[in-house]
Amino acid sequence: MRPARPVEDGPGDDIRSADSMSEGGELPSWARVLVVVAHPDDESFGLGGLLGAFAAAGADIEVLCLTRGEASTLGAHAGDLVATRRGELTLAAQRLGVGATTLLELPDGHLHELGDEPLRQPVRDAVERARPDGVLVFDPGGGVTGHPDHEAASRATLAVAAEHGIPVLGWALPTSVARVLNAEHGGSFVGHDDLDLTVSVDRAQQRLAIAAHASQAVPGSVLWRRLELLGRSEHLRWLQPPTAPSSPADRG
Repeated sequence: MRPARPVEDGPGDDIRSADSMSEGGELPSWARVLVVVAHPDDESFGLGGLLGAFAAAGADIEVLCLTRGEASTLGAHAGDLVATRRGELTLAAQRLGVGATTLLELPDGHLHELGDEPLRQPVRDAVERARPDGVLVFDPGGGVTGHPDHEAASRATLAVAAEHGIPVLGWALPTSVARVLNAEHGGSFVGHDDLDLTVSVDRAQQRLAIAAHASQAVPGSVLWRRLELLGRSEHLRWLQPPTAPSSPADRG
């Protein structure tokens, strides 16, 4: 296993950078964005660059986090891990320009065991409260990192968004990046070749948000290598595309 290196804005040395692999793109012009994640730090470690980009475009962002992250083995020695992670989420959200966060108490590490309704109802409540133009989640195919909580959170969110006809974007990794991370770190990252959007993000702002999660952003984490390989680019898949407006003829 090669050692992890601090994140840089340039590409990794053993694959082409994400910047060079895909065409450019733009985020949709959503005025209100709902973000649903499983754990405190997912919004920064995974989605931080994208949330910063939405905020810079003037979007009102709300983050729904389904668990308190109490199952983490990192930072547990420091005392009340739940309180620590709650504070970290609040600070990270401020640094990303997130307007509101909701932290639920569903069981960390067991979301996939709860069944549909215990996951979907909190998402419905958030949709009714936030009235989003679009929703952002981890790609449900393996939850990007292979964590079953990520996949469960995203699939529940996708089902609720379908009920309301709300478009959904899934954060995803290129196959080549996932392959390198798995080879170097023995991970379970899932990549895709069918990526719909590639956007340029501000890694400096994301790093500030990551630093807010001091109990979790430890040296040697695969996080740093992933950001290095991605460079300035993040990738998205349309899980539920926007519905095209009907023409006058279609409306009869």
